[in-house]
Amino acid sequence: MVKVFLSGTISQWADGVTEIDVAATSVRQIFMHLRQRFPKIEPHMEDEIAVAIDGTIFQDAWFEKVSEDSEVHLLPRVGGG
Repeated sequence: MVKVFLSGTISQWADGVTEIDVAATSVRQIFMHLRQRFPKIEPHMEDEIAVAIDGTIFQDAWFEKVSEDSEVHLLPRVGGG
């Protein structure tokens, strides 16, 4: 199982859950699981969530692979200019 950590406002959209184990082989599968379990998170997934896999931050992580021992952190995206 992939250990997924939900930070900040993402946790609020997930009913206060901060950590969840998900059976997945890609970030896309993790997001599909989160959509099903926490419908309030869906409107924010495209533009408001950054993904870190095993300490590396990805801009567009949808198709990034994960392994059973991966740690995936979902973080609010930081805007700036």
